[in-house]
Amino acid sequence: MEGITKNQIMDADGIRRAVTRIAHEIVEKNKGTDNVVLIGIRRRGVPLAERIQERIEKFEGVKVPLGILDITLYRDDLTMIDVQPVVHESQVPFSVQGKTVVLVDDVLYTGRTARAALDAMMDMGRPEKIQLAVLIDRGHRELPIRADYVGKNVPTSSREIVSVCLKEIDEEEQVLLQERPKV
Repeated sequence: MEGITKNQIMDADGIRRAVTRIAHEIVEKNKGTDNVVLIGIRRRGVPLAERIQERIEKFEGVKVPLGILDITLYRDDLTMIDVQPVVHESQVPFSVQGKTVVLVDDVLYTGRTARAALDAMMDMGRPEKIQLAVLIDRGHRELPIRADYVGKNVPTSSREIVSVCLKEIDEEEQVLLQERPKV
């Protein structure tokens, strides 16, 4: 954890309900699953995309194609992250050309991660549409980007941190609102 925990925003049931709602909204907005692909943004966007894929398959009977996107080299703060940033391979085993791509991430904050993901997508081809699904939208946008699907809107201050914990990565399931320690 990065800071002092103020409160729990979502528990495991809240996350499950939000993911299920997002999956239904994706199907409804796109009038089904034809031409829809999911791409999870590394790290926590990947298990969320997998969960959305599972929910859609459960109620539509269709397994929507799923890819994994690493945006490390597309970040505008790359030199600020680390001297030797760790780059993972993107795994998109299908063409995005002409598809409705739903990018999935855990938290939408400044919009810079989404912008980097858009740049990465354009290098893969020309999708018909790109939509954004996030578990948490915390505001404070620096770029004109908004999510099409939001699990929960959480107004925050710039001193606060939203920490998404998923069992696949963190071995626990919750979303916490934390505050940065005073320096």
